[in-house]
Amino acid sequence: MTDLDERAMRRALELAAEAAAAGEIPVGAVVLDSEGQIIGEGRNIREETHDPTGHAEIVALRQAAASVGSWNLETHTLVVTLEPCVMCAGAILQARIGRLVFGAWDDKAGAAGSMYDVLRDRRLPYRAEVIGGVAEDAATALLREFFEQRR
Repeated sequence: MTDLDERAMRRALELAAEAAAAGEIPVGAVVLDSEGQIIGEGRNIREETHDPTGHAEIVALRQAAASVGSWNLETHTLVVTLEPCVMCAGAILQARIGRLVFGAWDDKAGAAGSMYDVLRDRRLPYRAEVIGGVAEDAATALLREFFEQRR
C-alpha cells in the first residue's frame, strides 16, 4: 500500500459518509490513474436512482472510463471502502483494473477473498492484484453505525 492509496481511501471514506447521509449503504470508491490522480469516483446510489447496478465501484468505473475515453483501465487502481460483491468484481475484471485496494471485508457477499475470490480466479483470463483491510476499522465503523441506526 502506498501514500496515494491512503489518500484515495480517505476520499472513498468521505464518499461513503455522503452515501450514508443520503440513506444509501455507506460505500465509496475512487479510481486512480497510473500517476495516482483520481480520475473517477462514486458512492452507492441504488436507492436514489432505483438502479440495481448503482454500486460505488460501478459509478467510479464508469466515470474513470469516460475520463480516459476507454473501457480498458489496466494501469489503474480502484480503491473502495468495502470488499466488492460478485457484480462489482465482474465489472472490475471487465475494466481490466490492475489493482484493487479495499477497506472492510464482506463475509456475506465479498468476491475478493471472503465468500469468493473472483478477482484472482486462475480459470479466468484476467486477474487483479488485491489488497484488503486498508483502513478497515474506519470502513467497518461507517457500515456498523449505518445498520445500527436502521434496527
